[in-house]
Amino acid sequence: MTPLAAAVNPIPTLPGQAGQPSPMGASCWVVDGTQGVNFAVYSAHAQRMEVCLYDPSGTQETARIALPAHSHGIWHGFVPGLAAGQLYGLRAHGAYNPRMGQRFNPAKLLLDPFARDAHGDDTQLSLQCDYQGTAPPDASVLDAQPDPVENAAHIPKARVLDWAHEWQAGAAITPGPRIPMERTVLYEAHVKGLTQRHPSVEPTLRGSYAGLVSAPLLAHYRHLGITTLCLLPVHWHITEAHLLKKGLRNYWGYNTLGFFIPHPHYASATFATARAEFRHMVDQLHRNGLEVVLDVVFNHSAESDTFGPTLSWRGLDNASWYALDAQGQYINHSGCGNSFNLAHPCAIQMVMDSLRWWVQVYGVDGFRFDLATALGRDPVLHMGFHPLSALLCAIGQDPVLAHVKLIAEPWDIGPHGYQLGQFPHQWAEWNDRYRDTCRAFWLGFDCTRGEFARRLTGSSDVFQRATRSPLASVNLVTAHDGMTLADLTRYQHKHNEANGEANRDGHNHNLSANAGVEGPSDDATVLQVRGQWQRALLTTLFVSQGVPQLLAGDEFGNSQGGNNNAYCQDNAIGTLDWPDADSTLIHYVAKLIHLRQHHAALRHAHWFTGHGDIAWLNRHGHPLGASEWNDPHQRSFACQINVEDAPHGQADRWLLVFHASHDGTTFTLPPGSWRRVIDSANALALAHADWAQAQHCTNTLAVSACTVIGLVQPRGPAATTTTPPTGISTL
Repeated sequence: MTPLAAAVNPIPTLPGQAGQPSPMGASCWVVDGTQGVNFAVYSAHAQRMEVCLYDPSGTQETARIALPAHSHGIWHGFVPGLAAGQLYGLRAHGAYNPRMGQRFNPAKLLLDPFARDAHGDDTQLSLQCDYQGTAPPDASVLDAQPDPVENAAHIPKARVLDWAHEWQAGAAITPGPRIPMERTVLYEAHVKGLTQRHPSVEPTLRGSYAGLVSAPLLAHYRHLGITTLCLLPVHWHITEAHLLKKGLRNYWGYNTLGFFIPHPHYASATFATARAEFRHMVDQLHRNGLEVVLDVVFNHSAESDTFGPTLSWRGLDNASWYALDAQGQYINHSGCGNSFNLAHPCAIQMVMDSLRWWVQVYGVDGFRFDLATALGRDPVLHMGFHPLSALLCAIGQDPVLAHVKLIAEPWDIGPHGYQLGQFPHQWAEWNDRYRDTCRAFWLGFDCTRGEFARRLTGSSDVFQRATRSPLASVNLVTAHDGMTLADLTRYQHKHNEANGEANRDGHNHNLSANAGVEGPSDDATVLQVRGQWQRALLTTLFVSQGVPQLLAGDEFGNSQGGNNNAYCQDNAIGTLDWPDADSTLIHYVAKLIHLRQHHAALRHAHWFTGHGDIAWLNRHGHPLGASEWNDPHQRSFACQINVEDAPHGQADRWLLVFHASHDGTTFTLPPGSWRRVIDSANALALAHADWAQAQHCTNTLAVSACTVIGLVQPRGPAATTTTPPTGISTL
């Protein structure tokens, strides 16, 4: 096929100087005393690149500039007389041959991948394709002609920003508290969902960045004791075509269009721009001693599969930006239709520039990388993963990112995509083995005490062999992607009918239970069992070695009606049910977090050796034998922790008792007097200052069904000391 010729139009053309190929995007410069804007756009295969300028409304094109220089794959030019605030779009000329991965169509206005701001309606963008006609439902390769219809009226325009002003505004944000990982408690939340139904948040602030730091929310964070908000995607994102056709919206936000732009729909009307409101949010969180970690989605873009919309990267240089096979078709390791070629310099630069921008301009404290295996895939390894990939090395050496938290979701759906434990040393990783083991142990699925003990103590079988610490493990029982804690103990099966896919979407392997009734129940016995399960799981989370992550709403029993894939539920299913919050559960979780923060035994930063620092006991008080570890029928044991190296917390001796059976039992205690400070069956958790009220236990301990009990022997002259049994193998 031949290149599509540009349509003749009366738009004035402006001359441009050569400018510079760096930095990428649009940046304000002064050259020889003349103010202007330098444009730099990556496209190794385009034959011509044009910048189209628009009036402040974004509806009228005022001028067009053909970028005059092409250096090392980058089209660039300096245009005198332009300034911050200028709206623009791009048009790329070249061959249109989808079978060979070439998708140039100058009739289609494109967004700059490095745009720092944008203006325009984004509600129907997923319908903006670059080809004529409609692809057959069973087609896998696009075989069509380029669509000659001009689309500029439907495409948002990039806006030039004064980077110096943005950096200055970023520098004015209160510095983050830089909380050590051993003190970190992650709180995963959705910006809109967290406040949309909160009755004490002003209606004008609900669902917004400003609402996230309203007085009721700040009070809740302080009461809970969480340290770090981990926000679902706040990059500018759009809704996929198949959801638009069903009248649904992409609620979670894993469909990015702008990697430098705060999602505009989370902005209230209380600030001049979404940028200013986002900075206000970060500043207020920092002032209250809290960190902000962003969930970022660099594995794919909003352009979907080969039949999806052409909005930016596809139209600029499809073959460079995306991972393609030998036939020029998309490699889909993301499950979302495409995968960025994150080994290509242009993609690496986009990711690095984006990460630095959010740290320097918006003050964020870290990133959680969605489907992070994609970051380590390299064509040299036939798209296999390596922890020393170009992008992972670039992130690891970058001085701007040296002090931020890096958290991997260590898998994708591609070949050998499961990479738990394989990321570089400075990274932490979501530990799904912890999640599944905890669920199985407490909710009656196949699980041994040995497997549970490994997860409880940091998953040494996963991380220690890579010479990493227990802090590499991000422990979670639930997350946005799956059932809430309440639903995990209320539904044995997923209920995703509202998603419009006949309940086919979402995972079927949930390791959930319902105590005999599917869904809501007013049966007292059913409710009691469900409550015991929830508190046992939460208690396990906060006494485990590693970094705990709490899903927002789990602290008060939030339900999604059994929906384990609420990505498109921008409604009461996906937003938090504050009016029905369980205040007793909130207080219990807050006290658990308080105990964790004040006691090093519950957040040890080093591996246990088994030589005096930890001991494992059966319910008779004897060391667990080799055969007992793997007995699938026994769900009771105790863990005695004796941490001496605790410079920043109490070094008291702890005995944690876990009993996952449905009947009560009796434990024989080690010698001495123990104080009962945690009892999940009774929602008891005593802050250190209240230990004088604790029940003293000696000799034996009665334990209710499905319960975690925490006993402690305080250090000091009056405390009875015991030596944990030695010779027990560490896990």
